[in-house]
Amino acid sequence: MSSTKEIASEIQYIKGIGPKRAILLSKYKINNFADLINFFPRRYIDRSNIFKLNELKPEQEVTVIGKIIATGIRYGRRKVFYIMISDDNGFLEGIWFQSVDYFKNLFKVGDWVSLSGKVGFYRGYQLIHPDYDRLDSGEIDNLYNTGRIIPFYPENEHWKRAGINSQFFRKIFPGVKDKITGTISEYFPDSILQRRNLPERSSAYIQIHMPDDEVLLDRSINRFKYEDFFYHQFLFALQKYHNNSDEQGISFEKTSGRLEKLYQNLPFTMTAAQKKVVKEIRADMKQPTPMNRLLQGDVGAGKTLVALMAILIAIDNGYQAVMMAPTEILAEQHYFNIKNTIADLDVTVCLLTGSSTEAERNKVKRIISSREPALIIGTHALIQKSVRFSRLGLVVIDEQHRFGVMQRASLIQKGITPDTLVMTATPIPRTLAMTVYGSLDVSVIDELPPNRKKITTLWRFEDKAMEIYNLIKEKVNKGQQAFIVYPLVEESEKLDLKAAVDGYSKLSKGIFKDYKPGLLHGRMKANEKEQIMNLFVSNKIHILISTTVIEVGVDIPNATIMVIEHAERFGLSQLHQMRGRVGRGTEQSYCILKTPFNIGDTAKERMKIMTETQDGFVIAEKDLLLRGWGDFFGTKQSGMPEFRIANPIADRQILEEAREDAFQIVQKDPFLRLEENKKLNQFVQTHLKERINLYKIS
Repeated sequence: MSSTKEIASEIQYIKGIGPKRAILLSKYKINNFADLINFFPRRYIDRSNIFKLNELKPEQEVTVIGKIIATGIRYGRRKVFYIMISDDNGFLEGIWFQSVDYFKNLFKVGDWVSLSGKVGFYRGYQLIHPDYDRLDSGEIDNLYNTGRIIPFYPENEHWKRAGINSQFFRKIFPGVKDKITGTISEYFPDSILQRRNLPERSSAYIQIHMPDDEVLLDRSINRFKYEDFFYHQFLFALQKYHNNSDEQGISFEKTSGRLEKLYQNLPFTMTAAQKKVVKEIRADMKQPTPMNRLLQGDVGAGKTLVALMAILIAIDNGYQAVMMAPTEILAEQHYFNIKNTIADLDVTVCLLTGSSTEAERNKVKRIISSREPALIIGTHALIQKSVRFSRLGLVVIDEQHRFGVMQRASLIQKGITPDTLVMTATPIPRTLAMTVYGSLDVSVIDELPPNRKKITTLWRFEDKAMEIYNLIKEKVNKGQQAFIVYPLVEESEKLDLKAAVDGYSKLSKGIFKDYKPGLLHGRMKANEKEQIMNLFVSNKIHILISTTVIEVGVDIPNATIMVIEHAERFGLSQLHQMRGRVGRGTEQSYCILKTPFNIGDTAKERMKIMTETQDGFVIAEKDLLLRGWGDFFGTKQSGMPEFRIANPIADRQILEEAREDAFQIVQKDPFLRLEENKKLNQFVQTHLKERINLYKIS
């Protein structure tokens, strides 16, 4: 069995690395032996997936291998570096427009290279800015004569300059093969290895870096995908078990008379999905263990009404409830809407935000410290230390992904194991719900109110701008309102801001000079943004021109047109969320996606999907497929799991198998005391202890 110290030993002493390369590796989180062996190849090539150069066709995605027979620089409007390769069957050019001097020094006549990319044709076949790897003659012999599979590793410019490339790693790993065999222990029970056809851990590490054949490689890759998912799901299972067994929560046993009265007085009929979710929540709240439930619902599906019914259950049982929203505008909207909805139910409703006066704050603090049943709606101001609840029974968090893990925890910890309901209007495919919210019970409102009119979604090119503006004028003349949204991308924030400001100036002085347009952008102060949004809500601004995505949840029934400039620069889920800002009233609404004529194939696919469906869950699935797991939530989201090799989209079956096994083990042996789970227990205690604490609040 390996010691943690041995596995974590410094890598500078491994043959071929040394102190200087070890420093460069450490900058990319390869600090020890464990980090090194978990640095997996990004792809592999073998004889079966290499194209011969006389088989190429334009637009094909290919991997080719050839010997460099010529290199050079062409001069024109800009310098271009090229290499010509041959495989004795044909010829191909590799072209680079950037870093010309770097590539000139990198490639030499006589070198063997692997190039990957889309085939183009200009006076002959070529690959422009292809992925590349250098090979030595011995590797070429292995590839063609012995069928050896060649791994290729992630690289970066800093490493390449120091000779750290795929060739470097391929030479390093044979030297550590014995160390892998001697120090890597198996932690999974034999029953899992047999049921899921997984190789032992040390064997899998050897095969993933030095594969003997395709079958062994595939099994090893699947082993680590399973491992990624298993430990993630194991933590969820552990959290869920201990939530249900250890923590004594509140049992809301009393039937809510206020809820029944609200239901009877509704001016519309709730959807079947809403009723089903209310039933699930009522059953949860009766249990003596804390409720931890995620409520998903598409834009306009009626999540707030469902949350309000849960709040009334808490209040009728003598407890306080709190609802936290990410912005003051949204918090104020919840406050006024809820207060009007339950005006005749004798419920104390308070608002607490950063803009609340001292007198308002003191009033709220008096109420929550008095044990009086009440609903407090607010923003981050709710998590301040001076805000102390005396009888907090239910926490509702709206648009929960907009809050960090610790912010959510701070609010929940203001009560003694209160029930928790977190809501999101971002539809999450089942695969992601399992991955991101695996310990929560999930409720889904998957239908819209029957009287909701379908939004007409149109894709138009820039040459149709006047037609779009005339439609806006026509609707504003009828007393309706419109959004015009410009994209804002961090890398080009100043340019984007200028485009919106220029657009506002041009439109307000031109075609919309007789109307009341307003400008909203991210560089405005918070109070300025609040003022503009309030003017728009009260219809004192007819057309809102914005660089930011309009706040999710803001309800403006009078807004019937959403124009999205450069729609090709938004993801599908963003487009769907913006479209959901209109279509909330009784009038027909429109979402117009405006793009240049020349946009990429993926962007065209997004526009096509938007015009074909308004089902947020269908859109989320397609967005996930188009953008991939890493980009779906964005890099700045809190609590998103990182996997070495697994992909919840492509590897859904493995995810479900790992989840099933993890939950079974925890159900049967939650403290991992059985003999078959002792090795797993050791791994958990050594590697997962810190993560267990974070998962308890995430």
